[in-house]
Amino acid sequence: MLGIYKTVDGRIVQVDAMEPDTWINLTNPTADEINTVLENLKIIPEFIYAALDEEETSHIESEDGNTLILVDIPYPAKTDHDMVQYLTIPLGIIVAEKHIVTVCLKENDIITDFSSGKVKSVYTNMKTRFILQIMYKMATRFLQDLKQIDKMSNLIERRLHLSMRNQELIQLLDLEKSLVFFSTSIKADEATIEKIMRGRVIKMYEEDEELVEDVLIEIKQAIEMSNIYSNILSGTMDAFASIISNNLNIVMKVLTSITILMAIPQIFAALYGMNVNNIPVPNFWFVAILSVFVAAIVGLILYKKKLF
Repeated sequence: MLGIYKTVDGRIVQVDAMEPDTWINLTNPTADEINTVLENLKIIPEFIYAALDEEETSHIESEDGNTLILVDIPYPAKTDHDMVQYLTIPLGIIVAEKHIVTVCLKENDIITDFSSGKVKSVYTNMKTRFILQIMYKMATRFLQDLKQIDKMSNLIERRLHLSMRNQELIQLLDLEKSLVFFSTSIKADEATIEKIMRGRVIKMYEEDEELVEDVLIEIKQAIEMSNIYSNILSGTMDAFASIISNNLNIVMKVLTSITILMAIPQIFAALYGMNVNNIPVPNFWFVAILSVFVAAIVGLILYKKKLF
């Protein structure tokens, strides 16, 4: 999808032509859309294709007057267990002479908020500020998703108190994977933002210094939160794995005790059911009462040993 946007009277609006000071957004673009952008803006093709590679990590690259700023952004994806697993995907920001181009393989909330006008005070002609606003939105999105991961882990933990299944542990494993993806990507984004902060990649203005500091603060907070949640979740998984194993042992212990009690009447029935002579007290009611009495005594012993 190809979208062209420009700030008009303080508002982001969609336009038809790639005029100067416009923002061009490519989301899962077709080959024709990529060629259109390349022909009009003279952008290095490798920059666009790098942003469409899911394996690309956050970095900055400059060539022939164009600069590629590649960052990792959070992306929620459904799993086979009816849960949301958070992944990260690359978002490319290409700074051309008179344009800004964003490239992403999938539609995401960060770019959608800008294109729909939800983010205020966005000016496409102020390239540095626009890039920093995208990064600030990226950092806050990481924080929001981390809080959501924490809520989901708390919900699964409450289920685990009464569960002996593996499903909850698998769901916690999905969340732990999400935190690993987040931690790795956020650290790479931090390095990229620090490079931008030095002013060597894009021109920094005095009025943007506070914004870039805010972005760095949010990123550092996201790194700290992801590390804390990851440690908590790892400890929780170990603890509840032991709890599930202990619950299973308790069930097996109870079932074994019941099996022992049920075996006592069968022993008496087998003894008095043999076709032999001179069996003591060959009376049905005596045998039945005796078997119940012995079973009761054994049951009392097992109960005192807390096997029930």
